[in-house]
This record gives sequence, C-alpha cells and structure tokens, in this order.
Amino acid sequence: MPASPPPPVIAVIGPTASGKTALAIALARRLAAVGRPAEIVNADSMLVYRGMDIGTAKPTPEERAMVHHHLVDIWDIDRTATVADFQRLAREAIADCRARGVLPLLVGGSSLYIRAILDVFEFPGTDPGVRARLEAELAASGAEAMYARLRDLDAGAAAGIEPNNERRIVRALEVIELTGHYTSTLPEHRYALDGVTEIGLSLDRDVLDARIAQRVERMWAEGFVDEVRRLAAHGLREGRTASRALGYRQVLDLLDGVIDEPTAKELTITRTRRFARKQLGWFRRDDRILWVDATRPSEELAEALLMGPLRGLLLPSVT
Repeated sequence: MPASPPPPVIAVIGPTASGKTALAIALARRLAAVGRPAEIVNADSMLVYRGMDIGTAKPTPEERAMVHHHLVDIWDIDRTATVADFQRLAREAIADCRARGVLPLLVGGSSLYIRAILDVFEFPGTDPGVRARLEAELAASGAEAMYARLRDLDAGAAAGIEPNNERRIVRALEVIELTGHYTSTLPEHRYALDGVTEIGLSLDRDVLDARIAQRVERMWAEGFVDEVRRLAAHGLREGRTASRALGYRQVLDLLDGVIDEPTAKELTITRTRRFARKQLGWFRRDDRILWVDATRPSEELAEALLMGPLRGLLLPSVT
C-alpha cells in the first residue's frame, strides 16, 4: 500500500489585529473534531520572547492549551533573532508536524517571515566581525549617519529601508561590504514546500485602525507599562530585536523620561497602524493568497473555509 502524502501546510496571514490567532485556533479545533490533528507554528518574531506577552498579544495559556503552539516563549529577551533563524526553526517545526501526520498551521503577519519560511528564499552570508564593527559604529554615530552612508553606497537599497530601522541599515551595510550589493526586494513567488495554501485576513482600513486603537487601549489596561518595566529590569534594552518591538520601544522611552504616557500610547497606535498598512501592502502583491473577510466571527469563518476552499481537510487523516 503506498504511503499517504504528508498533510498540507496552511498559512493564516494578515496584518496586526486582524484575528489570525483566533482563526487558526478555530481551524485547528474543527479539524481535530474530525480526526485531523493540527498544530500552530508561530511566524511572529516577537512571540518567541519569554515575558513579552501583553504587547505582542501572545496567545493565552488557555489558547495554547487548546492547540499546541510551536516557537512561542523559546528565547530570552536579550537574544537577537534573525529571519534566517526563523526560517530554519519554522521549517523544522513544519517538517516535524508533517512527519507525525499533523497539519501545520503557520500563523504570522510579516510578509518577509512568511515568504522566508514558505518560499525558495536564501540569505546572504554574515560575518560576525563586520557586524560587530558596524554595530559599534551605529552606537557611536547614530542611525542617521549610518543611513546616510548606506544612501551614498546604494541609494536603491536605502530607499527600501526606513531611516530609523537600525537593524536593517546595519544588515544592508554588512551585505554590501561582503558582496558588493544589497537588494531589499523579495525573490519571486515560488514555494519551497509542497501543499501550501495561504489564507489572508482582509478588512477595511477604518475597521483595522479601530481594532488597533482598541488593542493598544487594552494593552495599557492589562498592565503593559508594568510588563515593559519588568522586562527592562531583565535586559530588554540590551535585546537588539526585542527592544525595537512596536509598543515596547515607546514604553522604554516613557520609562526613560523621553516622552510622556499619552505620547507613548499615541505613538504605539500610529506606528502600529503604519506597520499594518505595510504588511497588507506586501501581502497584496502575492496573488497566491486567498483573501477572506476578517470581520466574520472566527468560528464562522473557519467553518466557511472548511466547507469551501479547504473542504478536503475534513477527510480524516490516514496513517
């Protein structure tokens, strides 16, 4: 008897506050009810950090008890994360799920991370010595000067990077030094994995803006400032990745007396909205994504997907 094919890979993607986690959990629970075990593979670069719970809208312990989650709470906040790290870990988690006959549900909001995991996507090499020297220069001269250097070396590369994105500026300068050029464009759309279906959560800008504002208000009500204060005492400022997370950077500035609390909250809202627009902009360029209405309740949307484009998943798995 021929071996059964491995389970497909379902990616649930969309901007911040679009309801990705709720939909993925609803899908996993519905599949489990018909004998198709499914697990969630996190593709959010901040959910990996222990203690960063409120500001990342991390799945609650109750949600994680319902459905097993991979790549959540695996690193301390002073660990620097790269897209290449995430690509390796997520692909390993997906392969592990499929080898066990479990359907992996990849969940994330960054086109770069999703593409790196699902697509043919190779990274230029790195040199720790060059990186350390550039980071020391960044600390001494600041992001503005480093960005000006990048613009002088490669105006096209600089145009694709925000002037205050210190990590990407340093990486671009490192790649230029090592290879002679840098590109900020993503490679062509070509899956590295088989059996992939991408579900995108879509909603009007006004609705998304309102959801983001509500989420930030909820973060503050749930004790976000205290969370950041606690993490700061355990090295958040030294974490090159974690310290730059939306909201966390603004509250660190609040704690350092750079801005007041209303400003920290408003900056978190406005910059999250800006980030969400960029997320959607990148995703909209990928015509492989099946877009669905994110305003529908997650259980209803999961059922509609499983009775429609994902209906084949309701067949029990064969081992």
